[in-house]
Amino acid sequence: MSLFDLSGKVAVITGSSRGIGRAIAERMAEQGARVVISSRKAEPCEQVAAAINAAHGEGRAIAVPASIASKDDLKRLVEAAIAAFGKIDILVCNAASNPYYGPMSGISDDQFRKILDNNVIASHWLIQMVAPQMAERKDGAIIIVSSIGGLRGTPVLGAYGISKAADFQLARNLAVEYGPSNIRVNCIAPGLIKTDFARALWDNPETLQRSTANTPLRRIGEPDEIAGTAVYLASPAGSFITGQAIVVDGGATI
Repeated sequence: MSLFDLSGKVAVITGSSRGIGRAIAERMAEQGARVVISSRKAEPCEQVAAAINAAHGEGRAIAVPASIASKDDLKRLVEAAIAAFGKIDILVCNAASNPYYGPMSGISDDQFRKILDNNVIASHWLIQMVAPQMAERKDGAIIIVSSIGGLRGTPVLGAYGISKAADFQLARNLAVEYGPSNIRVNCIAPGLIKTDFARALWDNPETLQRSTANTPLRRIGEPDEIAGTAVYLASPAGSFITGQAIVVDGGATI
């Protein structure tokens, strides 16, 4: 058996209708997992699920739209996944929001709360909902997609960075709590990745040049380059890793 084999596993991935989340879903399906595609809008989710089913066989993917801002939506997502596939082995908390770009001195209370609610508390909710059935089976892998923004200061993404730093501690703490039940909890900390979410940081050639000038690999990453790390953490290859933050940034933070 391949160290990266996910046959028989069921993965729920939030924010998986595009970008990093979609790449993770596609690569996990490629390794044998059944996947639940989820983001706010139904049609994009259904399109991704249909593409995965076309590539790997009917029944490999389902679409369950849900907003991470809604606890009821997240509960419905978990219930639908278990109703369809009987269990959840892998949870990827990938969806996030960042409604503000600028210095901390200018952020409104509502914007700050939305960032913390969506990027930290929503992951906490979802993990609370999923972990009990993992604990019953003594098997589970939880991955929180954080960011290198949580490792350093920034003049324009401060609140987002604060939320992503909190993700690291969330993973560490839950790794301690759930470890005796053989549930592993880890973070991936991407650098600049070519997604719509990060478009403000790469769409302008001058901004892109500034962003990559001091990065050893001299380029930004692709969603697939995060998906490989997610597969690793979810698979037998990562079975002795928990409470960690794996940086995937082309060397930007060094």
